[in-house]
Amino acid sequence: MAESDKRRPEPAEGQRAEDEVIAKDRPLYVISVAAELVDMHPQTLRLYERKGLIEPSRSAGKTRLYSQRDIERLREIRRLTQELGVNLAGVEEIIRLRNRLDDLQDQLEGRIDYLQSRLNERMLKLTAALMAPKGEERGEGEGG
Repeated sequence: MAESDKRRPEPAEGQRAEDEVIAKDRPLYVISVAAELVDMHPQTLRLYERKGLIEPSRSAGKTRLYSQRDIERLREIRRLTQELGVNLAGVEEIIRLRNRLDDLQDQLEGRIDYLQSRLNERMLKLTAALMAPKGEERGEGEGG
């Protein structure tokens, strides 16, 4: 069998993006590994969970499991607190506002998609009307 025959077909671009989102949300890291990845003490991660800044998944045995997305959020919390001097109340507000902004952006993008599809439909109808023979377009062929 040729080497090219052994390869799996490449997923479509949309599927690849969806797979990346799933991979980012997959719970992978126990608390000790997550803490090491973000250079924090495990107790700090527990504190952030109590404050609602992070929500790790739980295994069947109740073990905290952190995803890559959680790791990214923890790194951002560390940047805000250590590099920019923001306190935890400020971090909570920043995260709340970012989440709200993301929601509004999703709504706006949905509205844009809807309006774009409506515009496309109208353009198709107008194009069809312009391309139709004159008699059919105005109903002039019906008993005049």
